[in-house]
Amino acid sequence: NLSPGPIPAEDLRILHPMPAAIRQKLEVSCYDCHSNQTRYPWYAEIQPLGWWLDQHLKDGKRELNLSTFGSYPLSRQVDKLDAIIDSVKDRTMPLPSYTWTHFDAKFSDEEVAALVAWAETLRDKIEEEL
Repeated sequence: NLSPGPIPAEDLRILHPMPAAIRQKLEVSCYDCHSNQTRYPWYAEIQPLGWWLDQHLKDGKRELNLSTFGSYPLSRQVDKLDAIIDSVKDRTMPLPSYTWTHFDAKFSDEEVAALVAWAETLRDKIEEEL
Protein backbone atom coordinates (compact mmCIF):
# COMPACT_ATOMS: atom_id res chain seq x y z
CA ASN A 1 0.00 0.00 0.00
CA LEU A 2 1.11 3.53 -0.72
CA SER A 3 1.75 6.00 2.06
CA PRO A 4 -1.47 7.29 3.56
CA GLY A 5 -2.79 10.73 2.87
CA PRO A 6 -4.90 12.49 0.32
CA ILE A 7 -4.04 12.16 -3.33
CA PRO A 8 -3.26 15.63 -4.72
CA ALA A 9 -5.45 17.06 -7.46
CA GLU A 10 -2.43 17.13 -9.83
CA ASP A 11 -1.85 13.39 -9.46
CA LEU A 12 -2.03 11.39 -12.69
CA ARG A 13 -4.65 9.07 -11.12
CA ILE A 14 -6.98 11.98 -10.37
CA LEU A 15 -6.49 13.89 -13.63
CA HIS A 16 -6.80 10.91 -15.93
CA PRO A 17 -9.01 8.12 -14.61
CA MET A 18 -7.77 4.75 -15.67
CA PRO A 19 -8.78 1.10 -15.49
CA ALA A 20 -8.24 -0.39 -12.04
CA ALA A 21 -5.58 -2.79 -13.33
CA ILE A 22 -3.52 0.06 -14.81
CA ARG A 23 -3.84 2.11 -11.63
CA GLN A 24 -2.80 -0.83 -9.46
CA LYS A 25 0.21 -1.59 -11.65
CA LEU A 26 1.36 2.04 -11.67
CA GLU A 27 1.03 2.18 -7.89
CA VAL A 28 2.99 -1.06 -7.38
CA SER A 29 5.63 -0.51 -10.05
CA CYS A 30 6.11 3.25 -10.35
CA TYR A 31 4.77 5.26 -7.43
CA ASP A 32 7.49 4.37 -4.90
CA CYS A 33 10.16 6.19 -6.90
CA HIS A 34 8.05 8.54 -9.00
CA SER A 35 5.53 10.10 -6.58
CA ASN A 36 5.20 11.72 -3.19
CA GLN A 37 3.68 8.49 -1.83
CA THR A 38 6.78 6.36 -1.36
CA ARG A 39 6.55 3.14 0.64
CA TYR A 40 9.88 3.04 2.43
CA PRO A 41 11.40 -0.41 2.89
CA TRP A 42 12.72 -1.58 6.25
CA TYR A 43 16.32 -1.01 5.18
CA ALA A 44 15.75 2.73 4.58
CA GLU A 45 16.86 3.32 8.18
CA ILE A 46 20.19 1.53 7.72
CA GLN A 47 23.04 3.77 6.58
CA PRO A 48 24.54 4.07 4.04
CA LEU A 49 21.65 2.27 2.28
CA GLY A 50 19.22 4.94 3.47
CA TRP A 51 21.33 7.74 2.01
CA TRP A 52 21.63 5.93 -1.31
CA LEU A 53 17.88 5.29 -1.34
CA ASP A 54 17.09 8.91 -0.49
CA GLN A 55 19.21 10.19 -3.38
CA HIS A 56 17.73 7.58 -5.72
CA LEU A 57 14.20 8.71 -4.80
CA LYS A 58 15.07 12.39 -5.27
CA ASP A 59 16.45 11.59 -8.73
CA GLY A 60 13.36 9.55 -9.65
CA LYS A 61 10.95 12.27 -8.57
CA ARG A 62 12.98 14.96 -10.35
CA GLU A 63 12.71 12.92 -13.56
CA LEU A 64 8.99 12.17 -13.18
CA ASN A 65 6.65 12.86 -10.29
CA LEU A 66 3.26 11.30 -10.89
CA SER A 67 1.88 13.18 -7.86
CA THR A 68 2.49 16.50 -9.64
CA PHE A 69 1.92 15.35 -13.23
CA GLY A 70 -0.88 17.87 -13.77
CA SER A 71 1.41 20.78 -12.91
CA TYR A 72 3.59 19.98 -15.93
CA PRO A 73 2.99 21.95 -19.13
CA LEU A 74 1.04 19.84 -21.64
CA SER A 75 4.11 19.41 -23.85
CA ARG A 76 6.06 17.99 -20.89
CA GLN A 77 3.16 15.66 -20.05
CA VAL A 78 3.36 14.31 -23.61
CA ASP A 79 7.14 13.90 -23.31
CA LYS A 80 6.79 12.07 -19.98
CA LEU A 81 4.12 9.75 -21.37
CA ASP A 82 6.46 8.97 -24.30
CA ALA A 83 9.22 8.21 -21.78
CA ILE A 84 6.87 5.93 -19.80
CA ILE A 85 5.88 4.10 -22.99
CA ASP A 86 9.48 3.64 -24.08
CA SER A 87 10.84 2.58 -20.68
CA VAL A 88 8.04 0.07 -20.05
CA LYS A 89 8.29 -1.33 -23.59
CA ASP A 90 12.06 -1.79 -23.40
CA ARG A 91 11.78 -2.89 -19.75
CA THR A 92 14.31 -0.39 -18.43
CA MET A 93 11.67 0.55 -15.84
CA PRO A 94 11.12 -0.42 -13.18
CA LEU A 95 14.82 -0.71 -12.46
CA PRO A 96 16.19 -4.21 -11.84
CA SER A 97 17.48 -3.03 -8.46
CA TYR A 98 13.84 -2.31 -7.53
CA THR A 99 12.33 -5.52 -8.86
CA TRP A 100 14.90 -7.64 -6.99
CA THR A 101 13.06 -6.77 -3.79
CA HIS A 102 9.65 -5.90 -5.26
CA PHE A 103 8.81 -8.94 -7.36
CA ASP A 104 5.23 -7.73 -7.93
CA ALA A 105 6.59 -4.63 -9.69
CA LYS A 106 7.71 -6.62 -12.74
CA PHE A 107 5.49 -6.25 -15.80
CA SER A 108 4.09 -9.25 -17.61
CA ASP A 109 3.83 -9.00 -21.40
CA GLU A 110 0.08 -8.40 -21.01
CA GLU A 111 0.65 -5.63 -18.46
CA VAL A 112 3.18 -3.95 -20.76
CA ALA A 113 0.69 -4.04 -23.63
CA ALA A 114 -2.15 -2.67 -21.49
CA LEU A 115 -0.11 0.15 -19.96
CA VAL A 116 1.42 1.13 -23.31
CA ALA A 117 -2.01 1.21 -24.99
CA TRP A 118 -3.48 3.33 -22.18
CA ALA A 119 -0.51 5.73 -22.15
CA GLU A 120 -0.55 6.12 -25.94
CA THR A 121 -4.25 6.95 -25.87
CA LEU A 122 -3.72 9.50 -23.10
CA ARG A 123 -0.70 11.00 -24.88
CA ASP A 124 -2.71 11.40 -28.10
CA LYS A 125 -5.57 13.04 -26.17
CA ILE A 126 -3.21 15.54 -24.52
CA GLU A 127 -1.50 16.27 -27.85
CA GLU A 128 -4.90 17.31 -29.24
CA GLU A 129 -5.04 19.99 -26.53
CA LEU A 130 -1.68 21.50 -27.59
